[in-house]
Amino acid sequence: MTERLLQFIWQFQYFNQGELHTAGGEAMEVLFPGQLNTNQGPDFINAKIKIAGTTWAGSVELHIYASGWDKHQHGLDKNYNNVILHVVWENDLKEEAIPVLELKERVSKILLQRYGELMNAASFIPCEKMIGTVRDLTWKSWKDRLVAERLIRKAANIEDYLQQNNYHWEETFWWLLARNFGTKVNSDGFEAMARSIPLTILSKHKNQVLKLEALFLGQAGLLQEKFRDDYPLLLQKEYTFYKNKLGLQPTRSPVFFLRMRPGNFPTIRLAQLAMLVHESAHLFSKIKGANALKEVKAWLDVTANDYWHYHYRFDEPSPFKKKNLGDAMVDNIIINTVVPVLFAYGNYQDEQKYREKALDWLEKTTGENNSITKGFQQIGVENRNAFDSQALIELETRYCNNKKCLSCGIGNAILKN
Repeated sequence: MTERLLQFIWQFQYFNQGELHTAGGEAMEVLFPGQLNTNQGPDFINAKIKIAGTTWAGSVELHIYASGWDKHQHGLDKNYNNVILHVVWENDLKEEAIPVLELKERVSKILLQRYGELMNAASFIPCEKMIGTVRDLTWKSWKDRLVAERLIRKAANIEDYLQQNNYHWEETFWWLLARNFGTKVNSDGFEAMARSIPLTILSKHKNQVLKLEALFLGQAGLLQEKFRDDYPLLLQKEYTFYKNKLGLQPTRSPVFFLRMRPGNFPTIRLAQLAMLVHESAHLFSKIKGANALKEVKAWLDVTANDYWHYHYRFDEPSPFKKKNLGDAMVDNIIINTVVPVLFAYGNYQDEQKYREKALDWLEKTTGENNSITKGFQQIGVENRNAFDSQALIELETRYCNNKKCLSCGIGNAILKN
């Protein structure tokens, strides 16, 4: 038994409530177990308990053993003056200052067995063997909650960005978009590059993709070598001129090529990002006003300029292949940048239409295909779209990995059944 499990049992009243009596022999009835208190003080607040015919309103404190009350010196803490009931797993005291309810003999052994199985499971997720018993309706409501939690947390992160640039939404979107283009390996380096080039400079030079590419690659530290090809030499010349003219300071965050597929090389992604900036002005404003997801996908569907059709790196020719962004990367940007920023904007402006649009676009985007979603699919959990995949990633990383089954809608359903 753990205190968190005891809280769970009390919160949902998962014990035999027939003929309840306090340890002192007084008849009692739980009218309302109270609200779980996540702040300092008793475990539950605003409870209502009837004891010996009298209704009491106040707090409920829980311990594994009744002696925990004195051990934690609650009697000396004014936060506990309003406690009307002490709920314990086992009463190891003969005398109590307040009424005590012992639950040891009132809780289903099946519930305890299932909880033990969840905590000791070494499988992909703790409830892997029992997850098939969960109803579709439970899954739907819990996925809704998971996606909301994920987007709210991302919105809080976006708020940090906004505070750094005086709540400039286009600037924030530019930083996060560049970070997304860097994928996992180069996200920090690409964000540093974006932060080093203000939007005013991008706006001034957006009609000249060569200059944008030179600025991006130069600020990322990719134009410092001695090149043979005319194209990188031209970029190098452009960058040197504008670096001095604009007073730019190259970033100190390196970018990497190792252990990456060629299509994700920083040279290719920065060239594609330059083309996107070249073709799209005020992109976040356009996204806010977009009526359909296909409009956003069309804006993001860019192709790097001709040099990159024959190269992945400078001075290293490769067979012809157009370096378009690709459906998978477009979906990745929608999931990880477009939707979170749009949702955060809706929260900030308190406009439901933007939040609804963000959720709708998740449902219309192809689901992510990674080790987490594959793991869930192998045990029979659907991954129909990005809404599902985001929910499953949130579930596995925030709940399953930490074995927070008692806080999980799926874990609750399994224990309850």
